[in-house]
Amino acid sequence: MLIMQLCLKKSSYGLCILSFIVWAGVICQAYAGTSAAVVSAHRLATSAGYEILDQGGNAFDAAVAVSATLAVVEPYASGLGGGGFWLLHEADVDRDIMIDGREIAPEEASETMYLDGNNQPVPGKSLNGPLAAGIPGTPAALAYISRRYGRLDLAQSLAPAIRLAREGFRVDHRFAQALEFHKKKLAKYTDTAKIFLPDGKPPEPGQLFRQSQLAATLSAIAQSGSKGFYEGPVAHELIRSVRNSGGVWHARDLARYRVIERKPMQFRYENALITSASLPSAGGLTLVQALNILESLNFEESNVSERVHLVVEALRVSYKNRAELLGDSDFVQVPIERLTSKAYARQQAALINPERAGISVPSQPVNNEGKETTHFSILDKDGNRVAATMSINTFFGSGFVAGNTGILLNNEMDDFAMGTGIPNVFGLYGSQANAIAPGKRPLSSMSPTFVETDENILIFGTPGGSRIISMVLLVILDFVNNNQTDPQKLVAKPRFHHQYLPDFIQIEPEAYGSNWIQALQYKGHEVRAMPRKWGNMQMILVDKQNRQSLVASDPRGVVDIHY
Repeated sequence: MLIMQLCLKKSSYGLCILSFIVWAGVICQAYAGTSAAVVSAHRLATSAGYEILDQGGNAFDAAVAVSATLAVVEPYASGLGGGGFWLLHEADVDRDIMIDGREIAPEEASETMYLDGNNQPVPGKSLNGPLAAGIPGTPAALAYISRRYGRLDLAQSLAPAIRLAREGFRVDHRFAQALEFHKKKLAKYTDTAKIFLPDGKPPEPGQLFRQSQLAATLSAIAQSGSKGFYEGPVAHELIRSVRNSGGVWHARDLARYRVIERKPMQFRYENALITSASLPSAGGLTLVQALNILESLNFEESNVSERVHLVVEALRVSYKNRAELLGDSDFVQVPIERLTSKAYARQQAALINPERAGISVPSQPVNNEGKETTHFSILDKDGNRVAATMSINTFFGSGFVAGNTGILLNNEMDDFAMGTGIPNVFGLYGSQANAIAPGKRPLSSMSPTFVETDENILIFGTPGGSRIISMVLLVILDFVNNNQTDPQKLVAKPRFHHQYLPDFIQIEPEAYGSNWIQALQYKGHEVRAMPRKWGNMQMILVDKQNRQSLVASDPRGVVDIHY
């Protein structure tokens, strides 16, 4: 059961902050009387965002603070050793930008680096240890956002994270459960175990947890910007540690890393303008295809089971294209214009049988290993907004802390396609378009998103691996087609998912009744309840007329660790 407590705190705006404190420490806050709001998966990260707003920073400064703080307090979900996408809206010029801080493959990477002599994947090779890690993008992205869009010095925005890393914070239940569940993974590497398994066991709830090495690395970035990470002592230690433990990084891999500003995917669905992540995220392209197809079908007039059927079939088509056509558009030619066209959607919609399930291939097993990412949303008093999704891929990434840097490295190389018929840890298949190549960015599902109508704006996103896109899609449909404007209901709504392969509908446990399931089975769908719920959506809803904002955190992030 969710326990909520109302507390008041004075901000430097001279206004009260309403803080809703929920079990496991998640906090959702909003300034009363102004549109400014911050929401994240951890109360300390949310507080860091408000701290920076109080100091005169804008939404982009606050985004740097929240990103860095999440790296400290949610090291199992994101961090300096990973990457992400930051979707920005500059209010004064009405401009949307996607900051691409996705990891890249190192120079020595190759298509077959995780395969054996029979071209089969070596179990765990793309998931564990430094060989599984792409070159991180988060440090460069934070420095870039601060320099290009912020008002404050980078050091000021990083100060809350540095303080929490150096002085420590109390371990919450979610962190403690993650440590306990993954302690064997963390025990594999000496430098990892020193930090996360002091005295040979994971910290317990309420125990003070310090990360002095991470504080030093954050301080180097605060002092020198991205050079504090990609050059100098930190970079030297990263390379030494990675190469001594079987990785293939070189100093030039770090030195060559660049953040890329991209034009977000932007399109209309019904009365809404939707802005979402562009390649190398599959999010925007998959969403526009699915929504265009639904717009071409008799969706509005359909009953509940018919709507679910049509959504599933739209996802089937869109995820098939994801597998076969999508990759880093800086390396491969993706038919974006065709995939986003209404004419193409009408062609695909005509192939959907409104009475019968389509067929992908016979069902495949689903890998239920936990996957983790994090998301936050920010709006400042000037109307600037940020939706950001960051990741190190699976829980605790590769499990490898690089030397004395305190940085836990990602295992995002698993997001590349290893070969024909070989799924990644999320059960997603890929093609040559997403094959490994030096300097290439792996395809992602992270989908930070804005949805705007004449009355409201949604700023949201979620972790959830391959299910991220379907979660975002279900929110858009509920918001636009059902006129649902209660953000807590939007983030708490039961979820189903289909991704072309494996060929069945995944549903959350106890989310849907027998009549719902039977209606889908009657149309030929296989429906499987998954062991656990998924996602941890963070949302701001802005009422444009009265300039008020409401925030909502996914209750799943509070009561379920999502392994």
